[in-house]
Amino acid sequence: MLLAGIIIVILTFALIIKKVEARLVLFLAGIIMCLIGNMPEDIMPAFIKAMTNNSLVPTICTVMGFSYVMKLTECDQHLVQSISGVLKKGRVILVPLSFFLTWWISLAIPSASGCSAAVGSILIPTLIAAGVHPAMAAATVLAGTWGSAISPGNAHNPFVADLAGTDMMTVIINETPASIIASFACVAVMTAYAVIMKEGANEERSEAYRASLTEDSELNLDSFKVNPLKAIVPLVPLVLLILSSKQIAVLPEMSVALSMILGVVLGLLVTWSNAQEVCKNFFRGMGDAYSDVIGLIVCASIFTTGMSAIGLTKAMTDLMEGSQSAAAAAGTFGPFLIAVISGSGDAAAFAFNGAVTPFAEQFGLSIMNLGSLAQIAGAMGRSMSPVAGAAIICAGLAKVNPMEVTKRNALPCIAAAIALMLFL
Repeated sequence: MLLAGIIIVILTFALIIKKVEARLVLFLAGIIMCLIGNMPEDIMPAFIKAMTNNSLVPTICTVMGFSYVMKLTECDQHLVQSISGVLKKGRVILVPLSFFLTWWISLAIPSASGCSAAVGSILIPTLIAAGVHPAMAAATVLAGTWGSAISPGNAHNPFVADLAGTDMMTVIINETPASIIASFACVAVMTAYAVIMKEGANEERSEAYRASLTEDSELNLDSFKVNPLKAIVPLVPLVLLILSSKQIAVLPEMSVALSMILGVVLGLLVTWSNAQEVCKNFFRGMGDAYSDVIGLIVCASIFTTGMSAIGLTKAMTDLMEGSQSAAAAAGTFGPFLIAVISGSGDAAAFAFNGAVTPFAEQFGLSIMNLGSLAQIAGAMGRSMSPVAGAAIICAGLAKVNPMEVTKRNALPCIAAAIALMLFL
């Protein structure tokens, strides 16, 4: 069964790379693995659970609805044009700057999906407008989401602290220097890729984007005058989320969905747009989000369920646990690899930290260091997985295939994982 599972996984990714409809490929692959694993009863519960996910569905749908309203009211263009001068002067640093911005914001918004939705809805269109290749724009934001691994809001840090018999902040302080070094390794490789492949900010792509806007609407960018109030509106939901986060706590805790709806209301009031059109566009965006993004997440869920049914996920975890002679490498690349394939860094990290990390001192490592290695590496692997919810969100915002994002994040995330292993 394991051999069949490995073959199916390889074929699945090969077909996605060939740009065969990703939802169809993931869905069929998951069903086939569930049938081979003699667990067909797992298919529908996984389908329904992903389809009605109480956190992802409202988050993604409201973010996309908000994005549609910002386009209708042209608030997104006021934001882009207000910083166009800075973008033109700082094109070389645009990719690394966006990565670090996402990385630090993810400390306040530790949910990878929530962060990629909130930050991506602003940064990805802005990067594309500046001439960054759409897939590179999505990859930049997605790569930055692993910064949440050192957030106090990350459930892994208290778990590692409990194993090590210490407090959470001690764990975070211990892992932060190596994580910062790893972030620089990640952004260095990503920036080099963008320069070598000529996918960074580019005047020709920027002009083409401007031309497409002119064709799609009555917006005349040559005589465009920025309205500061309209330029601020797209940033409001993100500011609300940061100020209401547990780490900042200036405002009462707020969901992504509520912040986006408040942003829509503010956009309506600031622009005095037709309320009926705003309403139509908001729900049209929600519908498209469910079709294009949630639909892909549902099919990815069936795929990962199939991997579990056929025993592939357990086999990989067991192999990782058995590599005790090279615990640091296993603790880094075991969770990393499983996260890439499954789209979840949490499952692999919790499995490793529960089974292996308590015995870290037998391998010459501290429990705190090995536990941190596993959970941060899992987050890095998730940031290059084509089936992770955050990847699907970023790809959807950039309107590219998730595999295109994975191809650009592979080397940066691997470099970050190696740097983490060396310095932690």
